[in-house]
This record gives sequence, structure tokens and C-alpha cells, in this order.
Amino acid sequence: MSRRSMMLLAAPALLPVSALGQEQVTLRLHHFLPAVSNVHRHFLQPWAQKVAADSQNRLRVQIFPAMQLGGAPPQLYDQARDGVVDIAWTLPGYTPGRFPRLEAFELPFVAHPRAAVNVQAVQKFSEGPAAEELRDTHVIAAWGHDAGVIHAKREVKRMEDLQGLRLRFPTRQAGEALRALGAAPVGMPVPQVPEALSQGVIDGAVVPWEVVPSIRLHEAARFHTEIDSIPTFYIATMLLVMNRAKYAGLPADLRAILDANSGMVAARMAAPAWDVEGPKVAEMARRRGNTISSLPAEEARRWQQTTQPVIDNWVGAMRERNIDGAALLERARALVAEFTA
Repeated sequence: MSRRSMMLLAAPALLPVSALGQEQVTLRLHHFLPAVSNVHRHFLQPWAQKVAADSQNRLRVQIFPAMQLGGAPPQLYDQARDGVVDIAWTLPGYTPGRFPRLEAFELPFVAHPRAAVNVQAVQKFSEGPAAEELRDTHVIAAWGHDAGVIHAKREVKRMEDLQGLRLRFPTRQAGEALRALGAAPVGMPVPQVPEALSQGVIDGAVVPWEVVPSIRLHEAARFHTEIDSIPTFYIATMLLVMNRAKYAGLPADLRAILDANSGMVAARMAAPAWDVEGPKVAEMARRRGNTISSLPAEEARRWQQTTQPVIDNWVGAMRERNIDGAALLERARALVAEFTA
């Protein structure tokens, strides 16, 4: 047999994977923050790269940040549900009241100040008590961030410093807690914060450190109050969800690879975007000359006592919806305790 004939017989082994009949799939992932954001760079991109590597590039995730595919942040969950996009990263808090069970983690002084605890607790909760309200999509992962921080144009050391302070809040329950403490909460998706600050619509925002650089919050609000008590003042829950039909239509082997990179595996991958990158952002703000304060333990207890009616009202509202809010709250707290090292 000639050398040329031997090369022709061997040629199929040199062909790309797709030429051998193995399907390649690209999934479009949509989210609301810019590509420079910590979550994009330190969670979504590494996660997508791992999915591609595990599938030998047969399953790829193309990320579209900053709402590049259109719409507004509160529409992201429905975009995934309706197949406008394949995958979406979103916050349940952007659609108040739609995901009532997940709100158990967003109540004041329920969650842990470290994302490493919250990501696991929220993920496990999403597989149990919250599964019913997430059934319209395929959930890749659910998680919660680290302790939220108050970033404002004036210093906040005591409850009295919050009086009348117009603060952007991330979730309905955080907004109610701020109102109970005397602040004037203003709801909006986080991409709107820079313009609202520059126009004087708000005096500050309540967000974790992680998101601060992507919206240049440290430039407009030079006073930062950390609430690192256990439990902490608030967190927001987050979802990475996929269109159910798109998930079901994946080749079985690719679906298995996605499954292997979902659930607790993916949730744990999210934690460093807050626990590792957050302290770096705080140090950057400190070097800039900004003032960073930590809420004293005694003051945190005052805040917890003052916001207890927010929890009581939520339990009552859940009862009106035939949801056992007290049981959900107990379960959320138990999960936080379970994953606290």
C-alpha cells in the first residue's frame, strides 16, 4: 500500500470532532453586569471553560454580559424560561414576590457573612423547599453572596446615621429592613446605581464588595460600613438557570457533562468571586482613602432587634399564600448552621 493510501485511510482520525458525527453545541449565557465584573471573570468564565474542557469543546458556553442580547435585568429569568436565551444569571430579588421561598435567606440576620457558607445553604435549599417555585427552568446552580455592605456619601456607624438616607436596596426584604432602621430605601437593578448616584436620586447603595469596581461605586460613595456579624444583615440569592427544552434536547453525554458541573459543584465555584475578590476590592477602596467601618457587635444586635418585625411580617404574608414561612425560615437557618465551618 502506498504512503498516500495509508494517509487517506488514517484521515478520519485527523478530522475535527464534528466531522465524526459527534454533535457540537453552543449555549448562550446572558447576564446584567459588564465583562470586567468579578462574577463574570471569576465564576462564569471559569465555569464555562471547565464545561468546554470536560466536553473536549463539544459543549461551549458563550457569555453575553451587560444585557447585550436585549431586555432589562428583571427579564432575565423569563428569557431563560422562554428560550430567548439558553442560560441566564439573575437575582430572584429583581422580581419581588415571585420567588417567596428563596426570600427566607434574604430576610435580615439569617445568612452568614461568608459566601462559602451561603452558596451551599442556598443550593441545598433550592433542591428542596424552593424547587417548586423554580420548576419553569432547569436550575444549574443557586447561591447567595457574602455579607452586603452599606456604601454611602456619609458615614454610617449607628442606626441613627441611617435616618432619611436614600439607599438602593437589592431585594424586597433588604428594603423592608432598611426602612425599619430609618433609611429611605430605593429599589433598582445594580447597573442603574452609578447614574442614580450621579443625579442625586440616591445617597448610596447596599451591595457586596465584589460588585463595587464594575459600577465604580467606590468613587461616588466614599464611606463603607461592613456588617460582618454572624448572622449578617442581608444577602441576595442568585440563580443560574437554563431553558428546560434546551437542556432536555442536549445529547445525553453532553447533558451528563453539564450535570457534573451543576448543583453544589457550580455553587461552590461561585464563592471565591465574593470571598476572595471582595477583600481585594475593600483594600482598593482603603488605598484610595475611603473610610471603611465595621458595625460593632452591640450595634448589630440593635439592628437585629429592630428588624425582627420584618421577619414577622414576612411569615404572616407567607401564611396568607398558604406557605409555611416559619418552617422555611427554620430550614434556612439550619442549613446556614450546617455549612458553617
